[in-house]
Amino acid sequence: MNEDPRQSAERYRLDRELRAAGLEPAPDEAAREDAAPEARSTPARGSTAAERAAFVETAIQQAIRRGEFDDLPGAGKPLPDLGSSHDPDWWIRRKIETEKLTGLGPPALTLRVEHAELAERLDAIAREPEVREAVQDFNRRVIEARRQLLGGPPVVTPTVDVDAEVAAWAARRRAREEAAAVEAPVRRRRWFGRR
Repeated sequence: MNEDPRQSAERYRLDRELRAAGLEPAPDEAAREDAAPEARSTPARGSTAAERAAFVETAIQQAIRRGEFDDLPGAGKPLPDLGSSHDPDWWIRRKIETEKLTGLGPPALTLRVEHAELAERLDAIAREPEVREAVQDFNRRVIEARRQLLGGPPVVTPTVDVDAEVAAWAARRRAREEAAAVEAPVRRRRWFGRR
């Protein structure tokens, strides 16, 4: 791989044009293709970083000429939501948003978010023992996070009173049931009485 990548690219273009016209490439090229096809497709094992970079650049340019990058989604458009400030982790943030990943980050931050959404999470639970268990689990994880010395922001999330949360859950549940009973009066009809 001691030759100039521009010369290789030009030789490749000429060979392609010759094949398209129904002619054979130059004899030295045909001999080289027959001798070691894998040598053309990958850089040599002892190659330098510059040679590998030149090989990669040549491969990219050849793919561009063949049209392999045409019609890609988002071609010619700027990357959305980059913002005005430089953020080296923008792609991680975008992946988290698009995949809707949760539970990532230091425990101090994840527990803070979970504490803010605790009432919604408890309202999704149907039985009181399960609510009590969920609140106890939350308190256990808060205490465990306070004991860890992994660095990062300090854990300032408070523990929650289990009995008070269970009572609040029961009150919210009764209020939802009463609101549902007032909003939609149930009309029962016999299925066999329809005409």
